[in-house]
Amino acid sequence: MLIRFTFTKDELGLMIPITVVEFGADEERLVLEVLRSGRVAQGPLVAEFEKRFAELTGVRHAIAVNNGTTSLIASLRCLDLSPGDEVITSPFTFAATLNAILEAGATARFADISEDDFNVTAATISERLSDRTKVLMPVHIFGQIAEMDAISAIASARGLRILEDSAQAHGSMLGSKAAGSYDIGSFSFYATKNLTTGEGGMITTDDDVLAERLRILRNQGMRARYDYAMLGQNYRLTDLQAALVLPQLDRYDNVVETRGANAAYLSEGLAGIEGVITPVELSGRRHVWHQYTIRITEDAPVTRDEFVERMNDAGIGAGVYYPRLVFDYDAYRDRGDVVIEPTPVAERIARQVVSLPVHNHLTREQLDTIVSSIRTIMGASR
Repeated sequence: MLIRFTFTKDELGLMIPITVVEFGADEERLVLEVLRSGRVAQGPLVAEFEKRFAELTGVRHAIAVNNGTTSLIASLRCLDLSPGDEVITSPFTFAATLNAILEAGATARFADISEDDFNVTAATISERLSDRTKVLMPVHIFGQIAEMDAISAIASARGLRILEDSAQAHGSMLGSKAAGSYDIGSFSFYATKNLTTGEGGMITTDDDVLAERLRILRNQGMRARYDYAMLGQNYRLTDLQAALVLPQLDRYDNVVETRGANAAYLSEGLAGIEGVITPVELSGRRHVWHQYTIRITEDAPVTRDEFVERMNDAGIGAGVYYPRLVFDYDAYRDRGDVVIEPTPVAERIARQVVSLPVHNHLTREQLDTIVSSIRTIMGASR
């Protein structure tokens, strides 16, 4: 039996959805095994998931938690930040990144991003450093890792910790190093991610002391039953959720390969259209193509929002991730712990980006429909 879920702007009605999630016989079998065992909470399948994800990331420890936001919050909590301590991150990200910083009691500052990969740059991180900086939190947006060698050099020189928001970058690589392996990595397994447990998260690290603290923290602060070592929370993942993702790990390399082939096909078909800039996989990196995100520039015959509307009218999922910078909302503007400074590249990118279907369930006919629809909207001949 094949179970399929589609995710679009309104989650129904589009011919080519922006995201499709499929669960097959292997997932069904493993879930039924968990149900029949009677052990549905955190157990051996979570441990197996942690082992295999640590291998995927190339680290000694992977600690599963109940969602990606939790993985950020728990990591920051275990770094013992004090009020006024600063975390430098990207303004071009989902709100969970900022919410986690504030939940941990720290102050958020923002570096600017690159037009090439939409990730924060080491150069603009350097401009935001202060005596209160304690953590650098790059966000590997859309599935491509940031320039981590340069960012790591800054952290080493200043004695800072790195927390990689790798929610969209499972298996993304820079050379031989994976996202989440530079100090502390945070991953999400939300329903639309390349690997999914429905809800879930993972923290990766080679730091033995930090890993032990995280395992205690996620289990109500207990080192053993009723042995409370710290103020904790219930951040546990369940074996039911692990049962969903373990079969996906078996085929993940093929999933990434297919998504990459789809991205290349789209880029070839969209080449040369005035007003459209296609994404690139930078040299030496492995892009896992969580999103295929083009830019609709001022040279286009339609605005970005008009483009999205016309694509949706044509039955093709097209979404804006993200329409505004993360701090550009009333909930954050007047807070003393959110330091808003100019990030002109990020501001421009947020006005231009549109994500298109790139998932591994697309057919060649659907890819051709996406390309031909865009060329029609843009008035571009083949």
